[in-house]
Amino acid sequence: MQLPLQPLVEQGAEFLRRRRDPRDDLRRLRGGSGSKTDHGDENMAVHWHALRVPCRTRLEKPPMPKPTILTALTRRSFLQSTAAASAWFVAPRILGNVLGANDRLNLGVIGTGGMGTAHLRGLTERRERDNVQVIRVCDLYRRRLNQAAQIIGGGEGSGTMEYREVLDDPEVDAVVIATPDHWHTKIAIEAMEAGKDVYCEKPLSLTVEQAIECRDAVRRTGRVLQVGPQRTSDDRFWKARDAIAAGRIGPVTWSQASYCRNSHDGQFNWHIDPDAGPANTPDAEGYVWWDRWLGWEWDLAPRIDWNADHFFRFRKYFAYNGGVATDLLYHLLAPLLLSISGPDGEYPARVVASGGLYIEKDERDIPDTFMMTVDYPTQHTVQLISVMTNDVGVPTVIHGQRGTLSLGERRIDIQEQAAWWKEFRQTNAGLFPYRMETNDKGERVPEPPPGKASFSVHNSPRRDHMGNFLDSVRGDDVPNCNVELGASTMVAIKMGVEAYRQSKTLLWDADSERVVAS
Repeated sequence: MQLPLQPLVEQGAEFLRRRRDPRDDLRRLRGGSGSKTDHGDENMAVHWHALRVPCRTRLEKPPMPKPTILTALTRRSFLQSTAAASAWFVAPRILGNVLGANDRLNLGVIGTGGMGTAHLRGLTERRERDNVQVIRVCDLYRRRLNQAAQIIGGGEGSGTMEYREVLDDPEVDAVVIATPDHWHTKIAIEAMEAGKDVYCEKPLSLTVEQAIECRDAVRRTGRVLQVGPQRTSDDRFWKARDAIAAGRIGPVTWSQASYCRNSHDGQFNWHIDPDAGPANTPDAEGYVWWDRWLGWEWDLAPRIDWNADHFFRFRKYFAYNGGVATDLLYHLLAPLLLSISGPDGEYPARVVASGGLYIEKDERDIPDTFMMTVDYPTQHTVQLISVMTNDVGVPTVIHGQRGTLSLGERRIDIQEQAAWWKEFRQTNAGLFPYRMETNDKGERVPEPPPGKASFSVHNSPRRDHMGNFLDSVRGDDVPNCNVELGASTMVAIKMGVEAYRQSKTLLWDADSERVVAS
């Protein structure tokens, strides 16, 4: 008997529309009910789901130098591949080491500048608490590499300038990528193809195309990838997500956030070591593997002569990153999308941007004042601001038709809209003091008066961002900023950068997954 096609299509479409938290799927696999979230009060819970369609296309990569570490037998056994009998095809996981409950998690850190060193110190401090250790470090600047090896107490061979040695080391379970932005995607994809899970510092990539490639690599390999905007592990945004999903402020129409700084020395004018450069011998403290840092042979950045300002202060140049947009506004957009659109985020419809280089007019080509507006197909707009010449910004606020949600210190504050006070109080009954009074004319009036009712929801304890990644590698959780959220955030942010640089309004073609000019 042939089944009618249309009902099946409609059922599949409805399945895709129902979006619940992937943590519920994790609980069901363990035999739990999956009826709650762990993000706060039950009456503010919402479940999301995202179907990931596998991509089978492998990325073409240029040949890499032959690694100096030879393949060896791992101390852990490999999982046997299994296929689930399901109506939906699931991409097989590229296998790495199998971690038992008591196995120590071995990490490699690639890129040991400011953020990489911070991760090294943090992971060293949590070694016993989380049963984790860093066993390999990689950097292209000898001085930083030596310092990183000292931090982890590593012996000979723990440090390398060749990142492939880290990826090909069978003892490494996962890697932390803290290189300049133009290297993020290449290393992340190769790490996953080598069977490693990945913590990738924000932003996910340098370009839109790289973000899509990285997303597809996660779908193809089944590996864990956490992107680094740490506010996605801030409980305020999860509380906001629950409140929005429960309809507590009505339909969201726009939101705003800013990340502003000021510095007497100028933003990103970090210290330059005067003895650093490629002219040194490779074993000298000041040696920099400059050609590799550029990555010009893979078209990661243009080939130029040694430039200390570009190396030590790469955030000042569009060749290696997107300036304040990718460095700072990525931190804001990812958690806002988490709250408004769900754990997988949402791709934009239209992006415009403005600003300029008004004060810090040195060698840099990035703006010191930058503003972007993102319109989304689900009919809400996000406005983001980053200014490097004044540190007073705008508060983070999400605007709904019936109420306004503000992110306070360790809490969210929700204020009603006067025009919708009846609906607001009905939806949020029991969450704040409210009663009806009789005035001197004998009329029944609300107390407090329309527009004045508000309530707060305080943070609950939540695992920090790196801890969430470690739990995800062990199979105990899923990333708070997975590659779907990371890629959709990256697309919008990069569109903002290009809208500014080209003085154009840019549109996202969802069918072809390309940026087009209006």
